Amino acid sequence: MKTSRRSFLKSSAVLTGSIVVVSPGRAAPEAKIVETKIISQFPSNYHGWPTLAQRKNGELLAVCSGGREGHVCPFGRVEFMKSNDGGESWCFPRVVIDGPIDDRDAGIVETAKGSILITSFTSNAYEGPLGKKSGEDLRRWKAAHHRSDAEGRKKALGSWMIRSTNGGLSFSGRYRVPLNSPHGPIQLSDGRLLYAGKALWTPESKVGVCESKDDGLSWQWLSDIPTRKGDAHKSYHELHAAETQDGKLVVQIRNHNSRNAGESLQCESSDGGRTWSDPQAIGVWGLPSHLLRLRDGRLLMSYGYRRKPFGNQARLSEDGGTTWSEPIMISGDGVSGDLGYPSTVELVAGQFLSVWYEKMAGSPRAVLRQARWRLT
Repeated sequence: MKTSRRSFLKSSAVLTGSIVVVSPGRAAPEAKIVETKIISQFPSNYHGWPTLAQRKNGELLAVCSGGREGHVCPFGRVEFMKSNDGGESWCFPRVVIDGPIDDRDAGIVETAKGSILITSFTSNAYEGPLGKKSGEDLRRWKAAHHRSDAEGRKKALGSWMIRSTNGGLSFSGRYRVPLNSPHGPIQLSDGRLLYAGKALWTPESKVGVCESKDDGLSWQWLSDIPTRKGDAHKSYHELHAAETQDGKLVVQIRNHNSRNAGESLQCESSDGGRTWSDPQAIGVWGLPSHLLRLRDGRLLMSYGYRRKPFGNQARLSEDGGTTWSEPIMISGDGVSGDLGYPSTVELVAGQFLSVWYEKMAGSPRAVLRQARWRLT
């Protein structure tokens, strides 16, 4: 990924209360790709960093940063789509967040009470490229930039959430949350919501988890995630969490430290997120990761793979994240590393839908793409 984005941003390892085995991985199960297609309805726009979720009633929800011209620009907004037929078709996208600066990285989850939470963060990283624009491009970028004055743009920086209690028919205004990660919070079995991520636009850039005990209305910092010896915590980014069948919490981290650079690190908690093991490598190159607990209790991680073959991959764990299978190829026909951020839902047992963003051959824009696949 481009450095402008990150500017704000085998062996066994004994951990706190657990052991992560870094190994070549168990053999991957056979997978069949049933269908791959583009689902963007504005192909002339650039789409980025989506999240897919499935409601208890089976309805699918997808969000992304849309309305864009490129990876970094002032036009980003959060768009929201629904599907009532398992992803065969999607409704026309609806803009649910559009502030005065770039709205990025949309996450979504349905809570145990049926509320829908959408997350994003804002960035002013486009201000650098703005000075290099000319002509009509400069006019449009300046017009977007001047939607607010300097003080308003400063106030707009942050990590944000909106909430719906009527199935997405309407949403609250946006409110601040302590941190951000691309795919947003998860629902825990004890009723809490847990959000693993990074505190953006703060001097300390903390990495950790916060919790909500009131269905996402308010959030409290719960704990920091420790730094592996020799690492700088500022080089940890884009976390996501899952809860195993036995109540253990697993978090994976996008790592940009020199050791295991470009890999997903993993840490765990056995006390509800109050303390965490030191992050450790799991032998998986690719990022960022989306975690999902399947109906049979296994964990699935899906992640972008930004070297040849460019695409998206998934791995399964049958032991709560202690070991991971060899990769399952979701897509491998990409033309560059401007792709990824896949998230996956299990439509029915053993059948999956994954959505990601990807810049296609011959196009200056990135689209939303999805794959329907199954384990055989």
